[in-house]
Formats: sequence, structure tokens, C-alpha cells
Amino acid sequence: MRADARKNRDHLLAVAGTVIAEQGVDASLRDIARKAEVGLATLLRHFPTREALLEALLHTSFDELTTKAHELETSSSPEDALASWLRDCVAWTTEYRGVTVLMAAAIEDTESALHASCVTLRAAGARLLARAQAAGMARTDIDGTDLFALIAALAWLGDQPSLASRADRLFEVVASAILTK
Repeated sequence: MRADARKNRDHLLAVAGTVIAEQGVDASLRDIARKAEVGLATLLRHFPTREALLEALLHTSFDELTTKAHELETSSSPEDALASWLRDCVAWTTEYRGVTVLMAAAIEDTESALHASCVTLRAAGARLLARAQAAGMARTDIDGTDLFALIAALAWLGDQPSLASRADRLFEVVASAILTK
């Protein structure tokens, strides 16, 4: 990619990140283009679909959370690794209102631009969960899909103004329900 095209793409992603953080994942592509001071056609030339834009925007975060899971596997106890990663995932998902709905749909849709990243992220969490289960530190009647659903549920709390103040306490309740010690 040419340097000027890369610069334009990076600018669009920065603006999209700000707009989506403010308005959620359903933010108007037209608004994003306008705030980036480009035409909608320019935005669509770089990102032909909303999912393509979101995948480009979220890819780095998915990679960081996956890398963090790998690091925690070797640097922390099984229960601390799982709790830390779970907290980081929930915190990240609350940055972009509505992202959990897209992630849940993308897991099932192999054609989704977000599918591979979501599957990789879910697998990273499943490995941490399996490690904690093998150590006798986590309940054995849940799997990576359940963990992914719990992340979505906890993130949903943060999106609800009337419940947001309870999100941290309910995270602790859910974490203690997952972890047996």
C-alpha cells in the first residue's frame, strides 16, 4: 500500500474508533466519513462493509487479548490468569457499545470479516479456562463458548445506564461462580 493510502486508511480508522466509541458499532458510516473529512465513497473504497471497517478497527485489540492470554498461561497461576484475562476482555468490550452482539454473530458466521478473530479470541479464553479446570480451580461444567457468552453478558451490563454501576460487583459474582477457589 502506498504511503499516502496508508495514511488515509489510518486516519479513517482513528476517526472511526472515536465515533464508534461514542455512538456504538451501529454508528453511521456517513458520519464517520464526514468527521474524517472524506466522502463516503472514499471510506467504502478502504472498507467496503461495516464489518470490514470493524475488523480493521478491532483486529489489533483481538490480537492483544489473544497475546495476553498466551502470556498469562506461563506467567500466572491458572485462576489468576483466567480472572485477569476475563476482566480485560470485559473491559475491552465495553469500549465499543454493541460489539458483543457482532462478536456473537461472527462466531457462527464463517463468512463474517470478524469470524477468524472472534474464533481465535474464544479459543484463547478456552485454553485459559481448560488450564484452570485441569488445576481444579474452575468449574468443569462450562466451556469456551460459555465463557465467551459470559463476557458478552458482562459487557452488556456496562452498556445499560441503569445497571452500569453494578457491573464491577457482578463481574466478581460471575468470576467467583466460575472459579472454584
